[in-house]
Amino acid sequence: MAPQREWLEKDFYSDLGVSSDASADEIRKAYRKLAAELHPDRNPGDTAAEERFKRVSEANSVLSDPEKKKEYDETRAMFAGGRFRGGNGFPGGFGGGGGGTTYTTGGDFDLDDLFGGGGGGGGGLGDILGGMFGGGGGGGRGTTRSASRPRRGQDLETETTLSFRDAAKGTTVSMRVTSPSPCKTCHGSGAKAGTTPHVCSRCGGSGFVSRNQGAFGFSEPCRDCQGTGSIIDDPCPDCGGKGVQVRPRNINVRIPVGVEDGQRIRLAGQGEAGMRGAPSGDLYVTVHVAGDKMFTRSGNDLKVELPVSFSELVLGATVSVPTLDGTVGVKIPPNTADGRTLRVRGRGVPKRAGGSGDLLVTVKVAVPAKLDDKATEALMAYAEAEKAAGYDPRAGWGR
Repeated sequence: MAPQREWLEKDFYSDLGVSSDASADEIRKAYRKLAAELHPDRNPGDTAAEERFKRVSEANSVLSDPEKKKEYDETRAMFAGGRFRGGNGFPGGFGGGGGGTTYTTGGDFDLDDLFGGGGGGGGGLGDILGGMFGGGGGGGRGTTRSASRPRRGQDLETETTLSFRDAAKGTTVSMRVTSPSPCKTCHGSGAKAGTTPHVCSRCGGSGFVSRNQGAFGFSEPCRDCQGTGSIIDDPCPDCGGKGVQVRPRNINVRIPVGVEDGQRIRLAGQGEAGMRGAPSGDLYVTVHVAGDKMFTRSGNDLKVELPVSFSELVLGATVSVPTLDGTVGVKIPPNTADGRTLRVRGRGVPKRAGGSGDLLVTVKVAVPAKLDDKATEALMAYAEAEKAAGYDPRAGWGR
């Protein structure tokens, strides 16, 4: 229940500057804009910007995930305003099960009581709500919780822009990412060098303490170890016992062949470091592809327009055409119509499964800006011969 408890104290929509009914695209655009403005690399030494950057990143990690967003919305809707209002049954109170016990509230109460933080006498509702939010839990006496798992680091997002040809052929790019990373001094343990954390005696390393009350069994995060299952007597001086530090790092990102504009690449374990050695989150890299003055693409097919002369279309020719790797000779058959597309097999964009798409060459007549006298006379003679032969390019046109 720890994440749900934290969510009640945060407004992720406000952090991103969007409404609660914002679309996934609006959330993504808002995050990209704020992340670019607040990135620590652009605001060196600005602790306020760094803290805001962390809040924006956390908000995006929740709201960009459909399952987490649904859970967050349901949690906030259930506890709107940060309190339960009294009454009979849910949401004013909880009707007991087989034991006949009923939990009600005569007025407002603190959320610490609800989540098991209100003292030794009041039972938290971690097991009940944990079941609603997929966190396990149970109902009757003797309910147990499995050993807690260290909290995984959050996923991160970043962007990169590639040239058209690098995106088509694949490449490796070096990126600089500023994010919470394992502490170099304690290597993520959170303990001072030469010491090690020890198992929490109160919860036995599970991170939770349980008790029975009436018809229900309750479990809540252990207060002594904050739900981690271990105690650090002598914290690392560099990270304060967290096991992570915010610092820049360079990573190499392998871009596969044929990546398209807007695609995301997942780098497992390259996101935010988990607390005290917990697994790191993932890093998602959104790829933007710049345009090319020569090529466009359609799936794995590479498209190019080939300027040709009128005589090459009429008489036929073999013309050298550029590809992603050198050039290829393309044969233009005699009497080829302007705008016709010729296909060259296997000279397009490489496929991840092997092979390549095709090269689609569209011929376009190039009209000379100026002719000398000899060329003009020859063209006029051709025009007369064309008429004498009875050729009419507009025969049947416009009728």
